[in-house]
Amino acid sequence: NIPEDTRERVLLAVEKLAYRPNLAAKLLRTKRSNTVGFVTDAIATTPFAGKIIEGAQKSAWDRDKLLIVINTGDDLGMKKTAIDTLLDRQVEGIIYAAFYHQVVNPPPNLYQVPAVLLDCYCPDRSLPSVVPDEVRGGREATEILINKGHRRIGFINVQSYLPAAHGRLEGYRQALAAHDLVFDQSLVLSSNSNADEGYLRALELMKLADPPTALFCGTDRVAMGAYDALRELGLSIPKDVALIGFDNQELIAAYLRPALSTIALPHYEMGQWAVEYLLEHSGKFGEKVLEDRPPQHKIACPFISRHSL
Repeated sequence: NIPEDTRERVLLAVEKLAYRPNLAAKLLRTKRSNTVGFVTDAIATTPFAGKIIEGAQKSAWDRDKLLIVINTGDDLGMKKTAIDTLLDRQVEGIIYAAFYHQVVNPPPNLYQVPAVLLDCYCPDRSLPSVVPDEVRGGREATEILINKGHRRIGFINVQSYLPAAHGRLEGYRQALAAHDLVFDQSLVLSSNSNADEGYLRALELMKLADPPTALFCGTDRVAMGAYDALRELGLSIPKDVALIGFDNQELIAAYLRPALSTIALPHYEMGQWAVEYLLEHSGKFGEKVLEDRPPQHKIACPFISRHSL
């Protein structure tokens, strides 16, 4: 009910004096800090996974929230201190993120505030989490190769202890079964997810008596090594052997020759979902049972088509 001319004079004075509201006083009055904490191991220093922060920040900004990011370098003591620091600043919730899909044991103080786990989950599923749909991604990668006419598909998986390894292998097996193809254990190898391992494992697969005509590589770095192995053997990509990667590390996949077709990790979308879910359900986190909270939300991994198939 303030007259328009009065309103204009007030806004003019605010602009002239460069007035800024006292956020501490506003917090005391509204009980809302309009800030969300984001604690991570190494995402802020890992360009590959940086879109996680980008998606989280966009989601927070769209809701007039400020995202405070603390990169801990995977130091457990620093993670606890980071969470305490954010709690002191009365954040409305915390995103606890990892730069690759893994099992985590969050510090106990994380449970003092609404929290969502991002690209990770805890064994007891006591906190909501968002992760890539590894099974669906593995199945899609394999089906793409099957639909290209391949029947012997080598799979160079990531480290066996990772959730991604189990999920992608399950997807690989599902795709074979759906197309009445027999699973051959000799076509599946594990690696340390780097180019050197990709090179060695690809050589091993191609030296089989009945070698594969296509390779599903667990990471784009593995695929980069596989490219070197195939060239050393005088094989052409994709004429002699087709390749598909996983991750969509663009600095690798887009600049290999030929450019690598791959399954992308949904980093941006996971960051968005984590903040959206946190803010939409923050009032329910104190309840012992949150019936509409999925124990783990999975986001599809999109296929990025290039020229290696």
